[in-house]
Order: sequence, then structure tokens, then C-alpha cells
Amino acid sequence: MKIKREDVRNVAIIAHVDHGKTTLVDQLLKQSGVFRENQEVQERVMDSNDIERERGITILSKNTAVHYKGTKINIIDTPGHADFGGEVERVLKMVDGVILLVDAFEGAMPQTKFVLKKALELDLHVIVCINKIDRPEARPDEVIDEVLELLMDLEASDEQLDCPFLYASAKAGHAVLNLGDTPENMEPLFETILKYIPAPEGDPEADTQVLISTIDYNEYVGRIGVGKVENGTISVNQEVLLLNHHDINKRLKVKISKLYEFDGLNKVEVKQASVGSIVAISGIADIHIGDTLCSGENPEAIPFQKISEPTIAMNFLVNDSPLAGQEGKYITSRHLRDRLYRELNTDVSLRVEDTDTTECFKVSGRGELHLSVLIENMRREGYEFAVSKPEVLYHFDERNRKLEPMEIAYVDVPEEFSGTIIQKLSERKGELQGMSTASDGSVRLEFHIPSRGLIGFRGEFLTSTKGTGVINTIFDGYSPYKGDFQYRKQGSLIAFEAGEAVTYGLFSAQERGALFIGPGERVYSGMVIGQNGKAEDIELNVCKTKHLTNTRSSSSDEALKLTPPRILSLEQAIEFIDRDELLEVTPKSLRIRKRILDPRERKRASFRTQG
Repeated sequence: MKIKREDVRNVAIIAHVDHGKTTLVDQLLKQSGVFRENQEVQERVMDSNDIERERGITILSKNTAVHYKGTKINIIDTPGHADFGGEVERVLKMVDGVILLVDAFEGAMPQTKFVLKKALELDLHVIVCINKIDRPEARPDEVIDEVLELLMDLEASDEQLDCPFLYASAKAGHAVLNLGDTPENMEPLFETILKYIPAPEGDPEADTQVLISTIDYNEYVGRIGVGKVENGTISVNQEVLLLNHHDINKRLKVKISKLYEFDGLNKVEVKQASVGSIVAISGIADIHIGDTLCSGENPEAIPFQKISEPTIAMNFLVNDSPLAGQEGKYITSRHLRDRLYRELNTDVSLRVEDTDTTECFKVSGRGELHLSVLIENMRREGYEFAVSKPEVLYHFDERNRKLEPMEIAYVDVPEEFSGTIIQKLSERKGELQGMSTASDGSVRLEFHIPSRGLIGFRGEFLTSTKGTGVINTIFDGYSPYKGDFQYRKQGSLIAFEAGEAVTYGLFSAQERGALFIGPGERVYSGMVIGQNGKAEDIELNVCKTKHLTNTRSSSSDEALKLTPPRILSLEQAIEFIDRDELLEVTPKSLRIRKRILDPRERKRASFRTQG
């Protein structure tokens, strides 16, 4: 018989990127007494990964739990970026309701729509929390209308439409039910969670069923499966079967060696867990997302939605440049292969395939950001390798027509830049679907555009809008191929010989375009040292010193004025490289190079492709 477990609530916090999810969780933890009075707590305590802290984004969903009036509230903080949508989709299986966080100024954004749609499809209860209410330009009434309109567009049920609205400032640590109320603390939000989020339901007397929705990984204990107890109870030393709804051949006998529940920021060992509990299980080597742990009497796998397919791929190659092996700790193809396959332990949206050569692996993901985070993590761990330009993954229909992934791009720009952006995105096969003016005078453009049209566009976009534009994208299925276009209008400046770049050589090179390197940097033949102002590639000798004569001394070199080089970030470098180029990635350096280093071989290859 199914019963409700009233002492537990399971809730996920969903929102568009940067609307304050992680800050809100900080406050809920603080105000529920998880930290001691005098304990120093860093901001955004849930963003534990270095890259998350630096970029101010959440990449991995995290579990935590707080206690309020005798009820344990399990909270899951989810990512807001479309590239990490795979994370959001599956953690929603663990909860009975969501807190939808919406910025009081920005309103409902593309990712708000994406995460809300997923929550409504799973029939979850929604609490809407209008955040950043203390922003001077906040417009809460209009934002509420936008959210209600969005709920109607997504065909929410009457019950879902009748959701409670709260007004909060996660930063200041307070929430209110009505705008006129005096803000004090987060109590109104806690009370609303207890009142509106249903208690988890299940049959405690039935056979065990636990659906694994997230995988954590720990060097010491290996894979840790995180999921919700749907039915029955689960205990340490219990023997269970491991099944998977999408893989009928998977049937493994395993033993539960360690069982944890979440409490604050810690995992606490428990001997047993019952219906509705969110648990972490270690000691099962072959546990994967979507697996069901169930008792042997009546084993039944729980249905689980397929994770969205990758849309973009890059090749990861062993670094074979003349400077290879000098800065990295892990440089061989075996190191590279082991590390990439290990990433599959925790990242369900990633695919890794061997190619016909042992030196190269094809890695597919949900977007440029998804893959660049992996590259950055590997760099920091001491790996050295090269990557190719991202390419989109095409599909073919039954009539063998080529289909390509499409995106909806929402662009917010000051009015004076709208014409430029419309022109640039139209050149990249984007179709303008809508245009509206916001209350602050900025223009919102909505484009339907091939995913490949956005590869390498963000840098150009920021330059064109002088850093004031915002672009958000969301995957929108596959459409027939829209035709070819040119990615990059400018060519590369290529080093002609190996050596050390000197001021004299760089001074004459900078007349040709923007340089990526300064004096004293090591270069090799075939390395890209800058961007040409014109369309073709040019080879230059930047190691060339001036011939000394009786009347000239080398010290007059110092009078030459060099423009500071343009130092590319990882994303900018990935955006810049062309199809015949690679990005050499080491823990210390990022170098762009031609795939074929020898100039004569390169010329031959270009004739062959043109012919």
C-alpha cells in the first residue's frame, strides 16, 4: 500500500543561468542552522568545482539537505546552461516539486522555458520565486505575467497554473509572499515548500526499488550512485539486482556495501533508508545513470528518459608538435584515452569514440561550453593534447536528406547594434523570427539558426556589441541542411621557422594583422602567431634579427614599439581555429597551429582539396 512520507520533501531549484540558484541554496543552508554561528562560509558554497567558482556557473547538479520544523528537505541545485541540460533532465526524477527561480528584471529567459518544460512533463509541482527583488530596475508584476504566459504556452495543468508566487532576495536572505510584506528571512519559502511540495509516496512494504539519477565519482571509493528510494527499503549488506530499463540484458547481482544520506553539505553513513529518501550508494563498480537497484523477488526496472543526444564533436589528438611533451605530465595516447573514458563515469551527455588511429579520439557533447569545460579540467590535471575545430553532428532522414541541429538564439542588444547583429546572423543562415523592445530600450531578437552558425560567433558578437550584448541559445531539434557559409573571413599569420620570437621580427609582422604572441616566446614552423587582416594565410619569419652594421647597434631595437599581443582564452582559441588547424593544449600554454606543419605539404594538401 502506498503511503506519503510526511517528514521528507524532495525539491530541485531550476532557473536560467545566473538567476541566483546557488546563492539561494546558500541562504537555505545558513538559515536552517547547517553552519555554526561563527563559521566562515564562502559564497556559493555549492559550486565546489574550481571552474564553477571562477566562471560563476553551476556545471554539476549537487545534493544537499536541510531540516525545518522536523521535516528533512532534500535540495538539488541544478545547472542553468543549455550545455548541461543532461544534468537537469535526470535529477528531476528524484524530486516531487521544483522552485522556479526567475530574475525580477530579466524575467523568463530561454533556459527558464527549457527547465520548466522538463518539470511540467514530469508532472512536478512548481513554486515560482521572483528573485533579486531588491534590484533598482526590478519589475516583478510584469515578470509574473511573463511566467504565467510561459506556463500557459507549455500547456501546464490547472493545478500547475495555480502555483504560489514568492518574492525574494537570495543575496539579502529573505523572501515574502506579498510585495508589501516586511522582509525578514527565508521562513515564507520554507513554509511554502512544506505546504505545496507533495511528500514522496511509495510502498514501504514492497520490494526495494531505487532509481539511480546521478553518478558521483571519488578516487578512493570509485563510482557513487545517487538516487531516490521509490519503494521498499534499502539496507547495508543487502543483496540486490542491478537492472536498466533501456538495456534488457543488464542483470547483475550486487551487494550494498555503504549507504549514505545527505545532511547539509555532508554525506552521512546510514544503515537503512526508506521510501522517499535520497541516498548515495558506493561499492558497485558497474553502476550507471538510469539503473534500478531492486530486490531479487520481483525485479522491475523503473522507466527512465533517454538523455538528449550530443550535437557537436571535436577530435582530441595526441600532441605531436615540435614542443610536445615539455609542459604536460600526461602526454601519451593511453593517458588521453583513459582520461576521456573516465569522464564518461560522471558525464552522461558526453560520448567518446575510438577512431581508425590510436592517436585520435572523437568526443561529442552538448555544445562548445560543455567540451571547453572538459578541456580546461584536463589541462589543470596536467594533460597535454591537441583538439580540432568543433563540428556539428549531422543526421540523415529516411529519404537520405542531410539534417543539422538547430538552435533558437535570443539576443539582447542595445538598439544601435541590432542592425549589425541581424546582418551577421543572417550571413550564418540565421532567420529572424521575432523582435521586441524591452523597457530599458534594448532590443530582443529571436533567431532560428543552425548550431554550426553559432560556432565561433560569441567572440565576434561581443566585439560587435562592445561587450554589451547577451546571447542565449536553446537546442531546437533537427532541420534540413541550410547550405554552406564561410566561418572565418580572415586568414592566419603563420611562423615560417622554429626559434624564439624577437621584437624586430614581430614589429614587421604586426603590420599584417593582430599578433597572438610577444617577444621571447618559442615558435615553430606551422604555428599560428596571429590573425591576418585579409582572407589569406601568410607565412612570416618572426625570429628574424636585424643584420648588424658598423653604424647600427642591436640596442636600437628597443625603440621599436610593439602593440600588446591579443592573448586568447581557451574559448576564444577554440572559436578562432579553422578546419585545417589544431589547438595545442598544455597545462601552461595554448598554441594554435596548422594541422600540417610543413609548408610544402600544406600547399599540396590545399591543391588536392580545391581540385
